[in-house]
Amino acid sequence: MKTLKDKLFILFQHIVPQHLLSRFVGKIADCETPWVKNSFIKWFNKNYQINMSEAQEEIPTNYPSFNAFFTRALKEGARPIDQTEGVIVSPADGAISQLGPIDHGRIFQAKGRGYGLTTLLGGDQDRAADFIDGQFATVYLSPKDYHRVHMPVTGTLTHTIYVPGDLFSVNQTTAQGVDQLFARNERLVAFFDTEHGPMAMILVGAMIVAGIETVWSGQEAPLLKQPIHKSFTKQASTPITLEKGEEMGRFKLGSTVILLFGKDSIDWNESLTANSPVTLGQALAHTTATTEAPNA
Repeated sequence: MKTLKDKLFILFQHIVPQHLLSRFVGKIADCETPWVKNSFIKWFNKNYQINMSEAQEEIPTNYPSFNAFFTRALKEGARPIDQTEGVIVSPADGAISQLGPIDHGRIFQAKGRGYGLTTLLGGDQDRAADFIDGQFATVYLSPKDYHRVHMPVTGTLTHTIYVPGDLFSVNQTTAQGVDQLFARNERLVAFFDTEHGPMAMILVGAMIVAGIETVWSGQEAPLLKQPIHKSFTKQASTPITLEKGEEMGRFKLGSTVILLFGKDSIDWNESLTANSPVTLGQALAHTTATTEAPNA
């Protein structure tokens, strides 16, 4: 049951100029003036108790901007990647918001709320067909988390869609109170071919998220009203293949990653439920082939 505080927070989400506020915060987050960026970094580090001992650069104020601090790299080996054959790993640090089957083209968001698979994918019915009756997982990255996103399995990039939309905050309160939250917010959809069939990774924007970056295109936040499609085919002279555990993108301020897999391709680990904490490289699922023929 929503409290008055929750209701006021959701009302604020509807009336605030989401994009204007987010772009303004983005400018500040990119500022390299020492007293400005250091003030924000110190405040953030104190309030969220960031574990800087695992970062390549452990001194927060040594970063040239707040965004550089927020998207900090980790020391080598800080997040071991489960390399077991047939295992799909978490693409990020965070917590499972929801996971399970894609039921008749619908994805579960919260009790009493869901959204359409095709809508999530920018209205592309052909690509949505690859994931009908498949599986999804939604991973929420909190402010304290490491904010680079990595590959859950080796894949070759085939297509991306940048879908314009709203910029509601993404958290438990908005998931429960904003209808079709993830299919309304601005987002980047990246499609990959993998040895386990098609996979989609959706990087969802949110309020004051200053931008989404990918390793192949850099900043991915065009201010346009129509979805932007880009094709990356296997016939290209230099196909973009990313290995399991390799970085694929990052959030400038945090949000959510949604994973999609096709029908009968994977099974989520039974120990995972809504709100389960996860870390980059941790086993999330295994392929159905692994389950059916463990000795193969």
